[in-house]
Amino acid sequence: MTADSTLPVASVLCAVRGSGETAVVTALTTPGSGVAVARRCADLTELLAAAGAGAGTAAIISADLPGIDRESIAHLHGCGVRVVVLAGRQDWLGDRLRTIGVDVVLDEDTPSAVLVATVRDEAHGRGRHGGQGGPPSGARPGEPQGGAAHDPAPRTGTVVAVWGPAGAPGRTTLAVHLAAELAGSDARRAQRGGRRRRRGQDAPSGTEGGDLAEALLVDADTYAGSVAQHLGLLDESPGLAAAARSAGQGTLDLAGLARLAPVVAPRLRVLTGITRAARWPELPATSLDVVWGLSRALADWTVIDCGFGLEQDELLSYDTHAPQRNGATLSALAAADVVLVVGGSDAVGIQRLVRGLGDLADSGATSGASRIVVANRVRSSAAGPRPEAAVRDALGRYGGVTDLHVLPDDRQTLDAVLLAGRTLAEHAPETPVRRAVVELAQRVRGAVRPPASTSAPGGPRERVPEPAH
Repeated sequence: MTADSTLPVASVLCAVRGSGETAVVTALTTPGSGVAVARRCADLTELLAAAGAGAGTAAIISADLPGIDRESIAHLHGCGVRVVVLAGRQDWLGDRLRTIGVDVVLDEDTPSAVLVATVRDEAHGRGRHGGQGGPPSGARPGEPQGGAAHDPAPRTGTVVAVWGPAGAPGRTTLAVHLAAELAGSDARRAQRGGRRRRRGQDAPSGTEGGDLAEALLVDADTYAGSVAQHLGLLDESPGLAAAARSAGQGTLDLAGLARLAPVVAPRLRVLTGITRAARWPELPATSLDVVWGLSRALADWTVIDCGFGLEQDELLSYDTHAPQRNGATLSALAAADVVLVVGGSDAVGIQRLVRGLGDLADSGATSGASRIVVANRVRSSAAGPRPEAAVRDALGRYGGVTDLHVLPDDRQTLDAVLLAGRTLAEHAPETPVRRAVVELAQRVRGAVRPPASTSAPGGPRERVPEPAH
């Protein structure tokens, strides 16, 4: 097949393993092919470095190249490099490769003419996906590509991100109890679920109140995750890290996510976070994008407890590829339909909240999401004799907040709930702070179009079976 003489010679990076590399390079460098092999890479590190240096616009690699995952494919796309993979004839392998973002998957015995034409077209942006680097046209960020077995349709759930500035303003506490309220668990059902949990049994899913919503609580705080401790769970095996790892390899599906997110209260699942802050590289944004997409199919509401950091590490990634320290938080905020901004109600907390609102707007991470500002632990000892009015006035004057939700200070109740490892609905259903969280849950429901429920027209949503114990 003769190359189009009007096009420049395409520079290609080759990272094919084994004896087949010689045949591939020979085919690509045939006179008149329109392709030049710019670099023969021995491993993934050399391939990523060559791509970062702009040495090629397409890469042909082996399916078994060590280290190939969603993050590395995203890096190649970010460098404007299309990715062609030589794989065997196994359908599952092709599906997995396309799921992590590979542009084209070819059989290892593909004729040389077809191989050269495919690589050349991808290098010139004329492949079936078109464009320069990135997912195929029409694909949504984080959506599995090409693997029907991994694509849960339709996505009907709503994602709620709970964020706040530094200083422990109560993000995790609010996320835990908000998720329990969005799950629709009343005090009676929640108390029964709590007793079952302490006997080592799963709470029933779908056996009571079939018209209630299901919720998934996710701990994505990479600095000080503590959702597991709030609910009295063991945290030796972080569910979110395992989900991100599977997503990076292209093997995460709806059933797999359900296995990693056990039911801890009626209609409430939990995906626990990392156990040490040093493990933050295990939660890359490219993998979490897939987790958020699958969570929409797993639950009606996904509540994500985020870390405080919003910096995007531009200096570190200026001339090299570096993971983002706050990638998990930025990914969650970008995926959210509703963002709860939580701040303290004392002088320091209000100042941090005002600055945090500005930082959040400057980050651009919440574009298109509804925003609800929450003042936590409002009390007269910190804000004066009329604390609620004082906090509203301060945030309205300095932060432009015209609609504020207030949570009262009830340290004694929250301490007892934390000590018991239970939710407010389970342990203190009639307290003022629980009623305030219930009202907040109603506001969250009203901030977005109600998600499809199990009793919506068109039949019930497919229910994921519980893992056997």
